[in-house]
Amino acid sequence: MTLYGGVYLDNSLGGTFSLQWDSVPSYIAVLAVSREIGTLTKHLRFEVEGQIAKHFREEWNWEFNALIVGRWVTFPWNDSVYTTFAVGEGLSYATQVPTLEKQLQGTSEQTLNYMMFELTLSPPQHREWALVTRIHHRSALFGAFGNGDSNMVCAGIKYRF
Repeated sequence: MTLYGGVYLDNSLGGTFSLQWDSVPSYIAVLAVSREIGTLTKHLRFEVEGQIAKHFREEWNWEFNALIVGRWVTFPWNDSVYTTFAVGEGLSYATQVPTLEKQLQGTSEQTLNYMMFELTLSPPQHREWALVTRIHHRSALFGAFGNGDSNMVCAGIKYRF
């Protein structure tokens, strides 16, 4: 289970990764629940995840996301700081067309592609708890879903049952 919050960015996904952040005074709070569904060697785990998100300040809509996640779990420093890196891909549904996506992109859709990129850091003796940083990304997937795009940089906490 992961609880995280973040701020809206007026950036492309590439700009978000390059840390050139132009924040917009709009925020998100997310509850995500995931379950491991398989492994590929000792390095890679696969999960399914569902999210409930609430936007506030400039947007007030709810957002629901469902995705498949690939998580890399072996790093050479895991005895000092247990680290994982994950990438997720799925679908996102907003209860109304998001205001900021319309303002910043010209138009948007309620249903878009969803991607996430996540880094977790845990004390090795308590791997069940982790600090989380995440990029929360909705997009039209090169026009496959029409138009629209949004990026949020987020932080939170994860508990592994």
